[in-house]
Amino acid sequence: MGLRRKNKSPPVLSHEFVIQNHADAVSCLAMGLLLGLMFEVTAKYVIIFITVQYNVTYTTDDKSEPIHFYEYGPKDIATIFFYMLIAIILHAVIQEYVLDKINRRLHLSKTKHSKFNESGQLAFFYLFSFAWGASILTAEEFMTNPTLLWKDYPHFHMLFQVKFFYVCQIAYWLHALPELYFQKIRKEDIPRQLYYICLYIAHISGAYVLNLQRLGLILLVPHYLVELIFHASRLFYFSDENKQKGVSLHAPSCARLDCPLM
Repeated sequence: MGLRRKNKSPPVLSHEFVIQNHADAVSCLAMGLLLGLMFEVTAKYVIIFITVQYNVTYTTDDKSEPIHFYEYGPKDIATIFFYMLIAIILHAVIQEYVLDKINRRLHLSKTKHSKFNESGQLAFFYLFSFAWGASILTAEEFMTNPTLLWKDYPHFHMLFQVKFFYVCQIAYWLHALPELYFQKIRKEDIPRQLYYICLYIAHISGAYVLNLQRLGLILLVPHYLVELIFHASRLFYFSDENKQKGVSLHAPSCARLDCPLM
C-alpha cells in the first residue's frame, strides 16, 4: 500500500513492493507531468493530459462574452489517463488516513475488512459524484425542462462542467481495475467487482461518445444516490452489527452482508 511506512521493506520490484509503493510511484508520475508545464518545450504536450481538450467558442451579437463549449476526441484519452492517476492517489490517501484507522478500531474479520474497504471507497465517490452531478442538473435545468434531453439531438457540444464530469467518471472507474491488484482483492470477490466496474465503464463511455451526456446525467445522479445509501448502510452495519435496519430496508433479500451479492 502506498503512503505507508513499513518496518521491513520487501525486495525491489516484487509484488509486495509494487503494492506498497504504487501510490508513491503514481504520485511521482503525476508530479512529473505537472512539472512539465514549467517548460515551454514540454508544456504544449503536457497540457493535453491536464486540461480538457476540444474547446469550441461561439460569439453572438446580443452577448458581449463568448460562449465556450467542448467536444470529445482522441486527446481525451490522455486527460482521462492523468485523472486516473489522481484517482489512484486519492484512493490511497482515503485508504491510509481514513479507512485503515477505522478498521483498526473495529477489528473486523478478513472478509468484512475487504467489504468495508470497498464500501468506504465507493461511499466517498458516490457522495462526491452525486453532489457534483446534482449541481450540474440544477444549473442546466435538465430536470425542470426534460425536453432538453432530446431537443436538437445529437448534442455535439458540452459545457465544461459536463465534459469534466464525464472525464472524471471514466477515469475513476478505469482506476478501479488496477486497484483490484493494488488492494489485494480476494479471488472470489474479483469477478463480482470486475462485473460492475466494466458495466460502469461501458455505460458511461457509451453515453459520452454517443452524445447522450444529458441522459447519462439524469440516470447517473439518482443511481448514485441509491448506491450511496446502500454503501452507507453497509458501513453502518459493520460499525455495529446490531444495527442492520438500513441494510434490511435496502436489500431485504440479503439479511446478512456475508451473502455473495453483498
